[in-house]
Amino acid sequence: MEEHHIAVTRSARYFTWGAFTPGARVAEVWFVLHGYAQLASRFGEHFDRLAGPARLIVAPEGLSRFYTGEAARVADRRVGASWMTREDRLVEIGDYVAYLDAVHVDVSRRTEGQRPRVTVLGFSQGGAAACRWLALGAVRPQRLILWGGEVPPDLDLDAHRERFAGLDVRIVVGRRDEFITPKILTRDTERLTAHGIPFTVLHYNGGHEIDEGVLRQLADGGRGTEDG
Repeated sequence: MEEHHIAVTRSARYFTWGAFTPGARVAEVWFVLHGYAQLASRFGEHFDRLAGPARLIVAPEGLSRFYTGEAARVADRRVGASWMTREDRLVEIGDYVAYLDAVHVDVSRRTEGQRPRVTVLGFSQGGAAACRWLALGAVRPQRLILWGGEVPPDLDLDAHRERFAGLDVRIVVGRRDEFITPKILTRDTERLTAHGIPFTVLHYNGGHEIDEGVLRQLADGGRGTEDG
């Protein structure tokens, strides 16, 4: 048996909050990457109150959608999306990095060549996708927020250290997050420290979820409680 790959053209979607107003000054663009089994439209609703004429929220959706839940009828099951699985993972990573680059180009065109401050926020599985996009793609944000997500263990931080140089890295984790345990958080912070990548950790009293108060603090420029 031989495995083969071919390139195909397909349609992908992303959602925005905040008007593309001709002539308006867009000061900030946030690219927010959802977690596993979520949809961009629902995930982006967490950021609706942050959007406005000067701040654009962009929520791309993972390329692989599937049914979730255990309802007997498929028609009753919810739909979610994923950025990748372990199957054919390197190809899937390359595909979503290229896709996110295309979203970035399209948003830049719509904002009429302005140079807004760019934040990339990845939640849960979207955190790994955000890290890989920053390391392997064309985006050059000013800030990276890993919310309930981890730095991919296989990402070579030494090889991509220049991509993180000067970047404002925030790690946001709930004290009751069942996925980002203290062990995982320690592993990530030790890796970042070892590679000379500054970061800030922000804890909150919650679980694996977006906290509105913390989100507003980040939007207002507030810093975390623990500096790396």
